[in-house]
This record gives sequence, C-alpha cells and structure tokens, in this order.
Amino acid sequence: MASDAQAGTIDPREAAHFGAQAADWWDPEGGSAMLHKLGPARLGYIREAIDRHWHGDSATLRPLAGKRALDIGCGAGLVAEPLARMGAAVTAIDAAPENIAVARAHADAMGLAIDYRACGVETLAEPRYDLITTLEVIEHVSDPALFLAAIARLLKPDGLLILSTPNRTPLSRLLIVSLAEGLGTIPRGTHDWSRFITPDEMETQLAAQGLQVVDRKGLLADPRYGFVLSDNLALNYILAITQIPA
Repeated sequence: MASDAQAGTIDPREAAHFGAQAADWWDPEGGSAMLHKLGPARLGYIREAIDRHWHGDSATLRPLAGKRALDIGCGAGLVAEPLARMGAAVTAIDAAPENIAVARAHADAMGLAIDYRACGVETLAEPRYDLITTLEVIEHVSDPALFLAAIARLLKPDGLLILSTPNRTPLSRLLIVSLAEGLGTIPRGTHDWSRFITPDEMETQLAAQGLQVVDRKGLLADPRYGFVLSDNLALNYILAITQIPA
C-alpha cells in the first residue's frame, strides 16, 4: 500500500508493527499464535462460502481451480497458501516488505506459486478477481472507505469477498485489547479499539461501494477448540460479500 496516508490506505506505524513480527508468523506458539488459532474456523468459513457461492462439491480438493484470488494483508501467507492449495491463481499483498519476504520463502519451500507483492490494494490495476479475502486487516488501514472502494473495483461482478474484523464492543475491548494484549497473547499495540467497526457500520460502508453482505458469522473463543463460528458477533465477525446486482 502507498506510504502516503493521504493517498493510500497504509498506516506506516501499522506496517512497521507487523513487519517487526515477520520472522515469527509461522510459529503457532509465537506472536501470531492468535491467528493460528483463528485459522481453522476462518478457513472453514471460506470453504463453505466458496462452495455455496459457486455451487461446488464440498468433497472437491481444488474448488478454486481456474479462478483468480487476491489475499489482502496476507502477512506471511497463512491464508494465501490454503487458497493456492484449493487451486486458485493467488496474488497476495501486504504493507510490510518483511512479511512478503518471509511469505515468499515459505511458499517456495512448500512448492507453491504465489504472486506476493509489497503494495497496497489501491495500487493494483489489473483484471478483476473471482475471490478476495481480507481477514483482520481493515481495522489497521488508514482509510477504510478507500480500502473498500479499491476492493469493489477489483472484485468481479460475480465474485466473492470474505472479510473478517473485530467488532467494537465492550467484550472486544476486554478480551482483545485489555486481556490478550495485556497478557502478551497478542503483541502489545496491535489494536486500537476505536478503529474497530461494528457490523452495521460495515454494511453501510460496503453498500456505499456497491457491495452487499450475503452471510455473516461470529468468531468466538472456545477453550476446547480455540475459535468457533457462532451467531454471536460480539467479539469478531466474518462476512461473505458480493456485488449488489445492477
């Protein structure tokens, strides 16, 4: 993303914060442990949304074969790699060049061809994507409206967008900011609670860009399983989104 906050969506402080954690991304017990715990629930939701949107067979190993996918705020590739394994031609972008370097090295070691780029979504000018994912990212950008406008421009008319983010509630302030960051489960300074977006606010912002929510689930912490999908959106939520029909 552009480094000029007035012209792009990158917050340089956020990019530096996450870039400093680059070497730790793939360690399930390290600073990105929470993302690893979120992984199964988020990826399960993505797969269900893919099958529902394209009327696919849940037993198919490569439901994205022949499709182009974009992962925004990819970190070191925790979502980009599964999308590639599902058959997509994946482009993955991140604000921190350090993250992209780690992501490329890991994908090479896994034998996965992923087009990693250190840039912002608003800088992309190329054919549209069938699937766009952006998970726990929008709360870190400098201009959410510009961010969503760029996504809307890049999403095919019949494409699917998956977005997840923390809700702005007393529960998220307590569990994510006070407890998780206070106890070091998440690196301190990762979140600014005031930048969290409620589901209703998100729907309004999406509608302004010609996008509509077609499915939503909450992501809740469960001591037995890590994180699970729920109808309770109070902590974190994940959305399936499409273009509003013309």
